[in-house]
Amino acid sequence: MAPAAAAQGAPPPGPAEVVPGQHTATPALVQGIREEAPAAGSVAEAARAHLAGKPDRYGIASPARDLDPVDTISSGTGQETVRFQQKHQGVPVLGGQYLVRMEKKDGRRVVTGTSGQYFTGLRTGTTPEISDELAVERAVDAVLTDLHAQEFTPRRGSEEIEPQLTGTPRGLVVLPSGGGVLARHITVRGKDPASAEPVAREVYVDARAGYPVLQYSGIQTFGAPAAAAGNNPPAHLAAAPASGVAGSGVRLDGKPVELQVDRDEARNSYVLRDRSRIQGDNVLATWDARGKWASDLVGTWPEGILEVASATPAFGAEATESGAVDAHWAAGRVHDYYKDNFGRDSLDGHGMTVNSLVGVTDYGQPYVNAFWDGQKMVYGSGDAEYRPLSAGLDVVGHEMTHGVIEHSAGLVYAGQSGAMNEAIADYFGNAIENTAYGTPTDHPDSGLLGERLCRTKAPRACALRDMGDGRTTAKSFLGVGFGTDNGGVHLNSTIFSGALWNIRQDLGAAVADRVVYKALTEYLTPIDGFTQGRAAVLAAAKDLKVPATGLKAVQRAFNAHGIAPGWELALGVDSDRLLDRVNTSRSRVGAGGGWWTASTSNEAGSEAYSVWAGRADGKGQLKLMSPNDGRYHVNPATDGKTVVWQAYGANGVDILARPLAGGPVRTLWHTSRSVGASTAVDGDTVTFPYYNYGGRPGIAYLSLKDPANVVQLGGGTYHRTYFPSVSHGKVVYQDMQRVRGTPVTYQYTTRVVDIAAGTDTVVQEAAANASLGPTAVNGTHVYWLTDELDGDGTTALRRAGFDGAGAVDLSPEGGPNALNAYDLTASEDAVTVGARTYDPEYHNESLAKLWQFSATASPSDDGARKGRVSCNRGDQLSAAAAAGGQVVWVDATTGVSQVVTRTRPTGRCA
Repeated sequence: MAPAAAAQGAPPPGPAEVVPGQHTATPALVQGIREEAPAAGSVAEAARAHLAGKPDRYGIASPARDLDPVDTISSGTGQETVRFQQKHQGVPVLGGQYLVRMEKKDGRRVVTGTSGQYFTGLRTGTTPEISDELAVERAVDAVLTDLHAQEFTPRRGSEEIEPQLTGTPRGLVVLPSGGGVLARHITVRGKDPASAEPVAREVYVDARAGYPVLQYSGIQTFGAPAAAAGNNPPAHLAAAPASGVAGSGVRLDGKPVELQVDRDEARNSYVLRDRSRIQGDNVLATWDARGKWASDLVGTWPEGILEVASATPAFGAEATESGAVDAHWAAGRVHDYYKDNFGRDSLDGHGMTVNSLVGVTDYGQPYVNAFWDGQKMVYGSGDAEYRPLSAGLDVVGHEMTHGVIEHSAGLVYAGQSGAMNEAIADYFGNAIENTAYGTPTDHPDSGLLGERLCRTKAPRACALRDMGDGRTTAKSFLGVGFGTDNGGVHLNSTIFSGALWNIRQDLGAAVADRVVYKALTEYLTPIDGFTQGRAAVLAAAKDLKVPATGLKAVQRAFNAHGIAPGWELALGVDSDRLLDRVNTSRSRVGAGGGWWTASTSNEAGSEAYSVWAGRADGKGQLKLMSPNDGRYHVNPATDGKTVVWQAYGANGVDILARPLAGGPVRTLWHTSRSVGASTAVDGDTVTFPYYNYGGRPGIAYLSLKDPANVVQLGGGTYHRTYFPSVSHGKVVYQDMQRVRGTPVTYQYTTRVVDIAAGTDTVVQEAAANASLGPTAVNGTHVYWLTDELDGDGTTALRRAGFDGAGAVDLSPEGGPNALNAYDLTASEDAVTVGARTYDPEYHNESLAKLWQFSATASPSDDGARKGRVSCNRGDQLSAAAAAGGQVVWVDATTGVSQVVTRTRPTGRCA
């Protein structure tokens, strides 16, 4: 589209303030301009014409072809903002959105600014080489692997539980890394086969090699992760008679309130259906979901539920106690806040129906949480202390704001963008409540979230979060993988929301709310991080003509929380870096014989993964072990002589091997299914876990000299095996077998195979109701994790001889120093476990940390427990034991995964 000629009398162009984008020729922000755009035609056509007319500035070759309008915001004062979705050869680009802001007055349009993320370096083709069916299979296997990563064997009585996950193809997507990665987007939903908790994961599978390169939860909750996405409610609403009625009810705090309700002639009752706020057939409706479990709401509208009803317009105690009165009243207040302050018509800006479900439980037990699933709000039943979650106006505002975010910036619910999603939901939930209750911004409790939910606790003791907690990036940011709180969406949210809260205190509620809303709807794009969030808020403040003192207050607020360009560089670590920016998903590291090995991508994360090896002392050059053949090479292991790993391709998964000294890559084993992560090699023996159809786990071991002679154990309905390890010619694993007889029983044992002797010996049979975890073995002992006390949140680290003699707990399951260990690795001298501490609020100490014990000392010796391996903040994952006390692991402290090491444990951490 050719640019329009400047109209006579057009305002002179202003000096452009241009902020460059990262890894793209398109600027992240252009401000301070007044440039003519075509007045005729649509807003999108005018915006595209502007971009096309400035190719040197924007670097967008064909806006008409590569930019699809997804939303337009028009104000009554002539302001127009168009949000575009980037496409690469017709395929949407994840996070690729660009916005153009204009003013239309007196028949003329003037562009005042642009911003967003448009990726100019994309070169990938868009023809997939794997089918939707294979992508679904790989996505489901990937979710199963992640769900099992910190789970032990099933307990007795739960052996028959089968995976209940399904995948739904969502189409092709280009991931904007380097030249781009073509992926099939799969949504995986269902129930965790071990815990039966609801699951909803967004998985992106490389469309050429079939490897899942990205996955994160699609659940957007008020508290810790809880539930998943749903479909539309029954269509009968559109046909319901339009007969709005003034009703009433009593909130859970005892206050009577007016309600907009409706007469439902078919049910001969009044229902919580508000027709007064949204035009047409769309409504605000509140539904009775008592008796439904959170998992019932995964991927579907629950059958059989009805809108909350009453014989009269005055809704009684039952509607109060379920939280329905609060939910309905609060939904109206939230709708009015967005309508009155910003002119927004419902959550999507176009009058969508708003559905609220109340009374949901956790398998019949109290459910203290709430979530937005892309279609509806779901509020938990509460418990003895916490009222139903709809009792908090800030909770309702938070969940409904997730809907506003989804229909504007679309901030991806993972990592920093997910933390900003949570922060903005917190900010507006809090703003709506404080506005409704007249709480001033300088009140000491004005930054609390959920403080009105409790029956007995005082507000500060009740609150689930506090935006005034003073957290900063440099001192409080917790770098975690997507397996922990979706990459820290709750852990790190108050860093950003705290800055927004400070801005509200400094600028005043009305101005700050307008600034944050404008930043959300007219600046932010899906994969923005904290730094881009800061820039968006500052730019919105300038657009709204906030005076210089106010702009300084905005900058001061972000600075106080450490959010400034380059903030990640201020995060300190006590480990030695071996490999930076590994950019891999679901791949462990290995170590042994003075070497380490890991899988990595290029710095942009756009290439298929390759396996590298290096010396554990950090000296010398790294060695590339895998071929550059387009497959994803992951989960390597080494004994200092050979590197063994897995290669994922379109035709299946191969176990490959190559000598460290050089030589050809050999294929040892092939399967069409996925394999588990814990590959291991020692001398001539290679072992690995695998999954048969239906996710039934087994283990296999083979000889490097004769790989065709593979031994497979388990993998069946009534015989399953888990967690193999190998050393000194011995393979250790966990075994579950059905025992013949009546009644049917199962035997759980820790076993050791002596390959040279040809024996398979029981080291120890598990106690009744015990669950068995990962194993390790060295030249003298077998080590494993076990959980014998269901629900206590801790596990035991056990050691025994190869014949089971001398069994002892190096770290008991009970006692003040008990750990919740889930990962295990051992050298001849030391045993290291990965452990977490349960804490619903999350903090540094509750994340994955590494603890070390003497491999040979008695538990009663002072030197048996050596303490923490490292005091790094953030997740410490995938530990691999080298010689002595040295450990190699993947560290996420800085928000970027790095392979690091320490030669000895640090001991205690302050």
